[in-house]
Amino acid sequence: MMNLYKVDFPSPIGVIEIAGTKDTVYSVLFADREIVEYARTSNTPQAIEICYQQLEEYFAGKRLEFTFPYEVSGTAFQREVWQALTTIPYAKTASYRDIARTIGREKAVRAVGSANGKNKISIAIPCHRIIGANGKLTGYAGGLWRKEWLLEHEQRISSSEKMDLLS
Repeated sequence: MMNLYKVDFPSPIGVIEIAGTKDTVYSVLFADREIVEYARTSNTPQAIEICYQQLEEYFAGKRLEFTFPYEVSGTAFQREVWQALTTIPYAKTASYRDIARTIGREKAVRAVGSANGKNKISIAIPCHRIIGANGKLTGYAGGLWRKEWLLEHEQRISSSEKMDLLS
């Protein structure tokens, strides 16, 4: 039996609960509540600490991709979809159809949408970067307002990086 640890991360768009063991993060999910007793301590497992630090860097505009150790559990199809999501570049978007094509299952658009909604590693597996084929925002487990905020955040950071390069 493994010990499961939880830590709340206070993001600009609400509490994100990070859960995992000493070696692996199993979920990074928005929690519609105030921060609870889970606080970082000297006993916070390294995997969760790394995730926490990388989320801080992401929200500060200093991190474009994630490297903390995580593990996903799901069907082979879901894992294939989640892996494809990680190929969507920072500040870019793709449609469910794009992901279906990427995994070689062009007709599985609805199944891709369902798998996308079951992603438990929010932000790091960037399901917020999926939009409808018509270019409009579609469902997001964390709420459409958060999805919009995340996409705008990435656009702002990406735009400011381009400006820095031009200076």
